[in-house]
Amino acid sequence: MKTEEILIEGMNCGHCVMAVKKELGKIAGLVIDDVEIGKARVQFDEVKVTQASIEKAIDDAGFKIVAVN
Repeated sequence: MKTEEILIEGMNCGHCVMAVKKELGKIAGLVIDDVEIGKARVQFDEVKVTQASIEKAIDDAGFKIVAVN
């Protein structure tokens, strides 16, 4: 399992946090460790989950990834 901390632009409230959790939760094989304003920490199997699918989920929630650590 790979662990990433994703910095997310545009999040500023609890609703934003819930929107990101909801979209990330739709990705099979991804485990959400934590979502806070401005960032998310996730674990995933790189064989099952692509970076593009994570980016799409964040975009679908209405936000943009700034950096991935």
